[in-house]
Amino acid sequence: MDYSPHQYQDFATDFIVKNPVAAIFLDCGLGKTVITLTAIEELLHDSFEVSRVLIIAPLRVARDTWPTEIQKWSHLSNLTYAVAVGSTAKRIAALRQKAEITIINRENVDWLVSHNTFDFDMVVIDELSSFKSRQARRFKALMRVRPMVKRIVGLTGTPSSNGLMDLWAEFRLLDMGKRLGRFIGHYRDEFFLPDRRNQQIVFSYKPKVGAEEEIYRRISDVTISMKSADYLKLPPLVVSTKTVAMTAKERRAYDSLKKDLVVSVGDTEIDAVSAAALSNKLLQMAGGAVYDGEGTAHDIHAKKLDALEDLVESANGRPVLVAYWFKHEAERIKERLKVREIKTSQDIADWNAGKIPVALIHPASAGHGLNLQAGGSILIWFSLTWSLELYQQTNARLYRQGQKDTVSIIHIITEGTIDEDVMKALERKDKTQTALIDAVKANMGGNQK
Repeated sequence: MDYSPHQYQDFATDFIVKNPVAAIFLDCGLGKTVITLTAIEELLHDSFEVSRVLIIAPLRVARDTWPTEIQKWSHLSNLTYAVAVGSTAKRIAALRQKAEITIINRENVDWLVSHNTFDFDMVVIDELSSFKSRQARRFKALMRVRPMVKRIVGLTGTPSSNGLMDLWAEFRLLDMGKRLGRFIGHYRDEFFLPDRRNQQIVFSYKPKVGAEEEIYRRISDVTISMKSADYLKLPPLVVSTKTVAMTAKERRAYDSLKKDLVVSVGDTEIDAVSAAALSNKLLQMAGGAVYDGEGTAHDIHAKKLDALEDLVESANGRPVLVAYWFKHEAERIKERLKVREIKTSQDIADWNAGKIPVALIHPASAGHGLNLQAGGSILIWFSLTWSLELYQQTNARLYRQGQKDTVSIIHIITEGTIDEDVMKALERKDKTQTALIDAVKANMGGNQK
């Protein structure tokens, strides 16, 4: 297929070519993969500035999306690539090909660095936000070889999904600390104040007055951002909530766990030993079941299952994508409805071909990079995630370029439970995210195609 880029795509490609360090914050659906591959092609075959490129991506995106894009566009036909995913033997075989582009999933970055010769002079990190933890092995491994890399590109649509603190590790990796400092402690002291604390223990931080603006200013020279609403004509989006209510008895069980951190479900005692455990247990109960200490799920109510069944019926045969969070939710949905979970390349192909009436996805495994817009336009959140990144990315599987129908995103919320708190938290985080995107928004001049 011939590539006829939009003006914004040419702009982004040129930005990557001109900047050895580039942070590209592109909304879902703007074509970040082909933008980056076009820049790579130029750097490999025109200017000869790089010889080997490593692309790091989520597993399914590494396995399916990047190879598909290379094969799709005629101007990329001269690129050689190898996909280093799967078993150790398969990964080693891929590395031995010495292809111009090697694509690997982020879970194997530590293996790559620790057990192989690292001879890549350009690195592309698809979903830069997955390197926001300085304690993660993938971050530490990549930092060890970062001085050997001449060019690095960070791609994401959600750079600060949990606040401005995330940005330090991401830019420490990109520019080795030039803009936001080499040490997290210095960054924290300069831009943040303790927020929630217990005596000497600080649980969270809040930005100082003017910190956001200064952070954005410091990273602006190597960062561009683009929102899909500014450049694409997307179909209408309808976001709604389907509220369900527990019975008085079910509500008493929920309130008992929330208040006392323990509740009896039949002959089993369920307890929460920490705030994080309590949050998880309450989310599970809002969804209709809760795990005990042995990992066995105990049913609480079927209100969300009833609502899901009604919503699927009201779709009148149109394909429906259902996002779940806990394993027991998927199991209970499968008992109630004929569904198929999207896990493999064949599942993705069958969904896009309209062969799956009701599909299940887990945001953590299918939230990034998968193109599912051809298969349907209805997404139902059976339960929510606290992660703004996974929430936005999962929505963008359907609400993206190429979608021809009005997209409907429906949240099933259990009234008076932690579900409502999660929705509010996602909305609050989105304000910070939007501020960052707006602050470093690309200013190309002229009109977009």
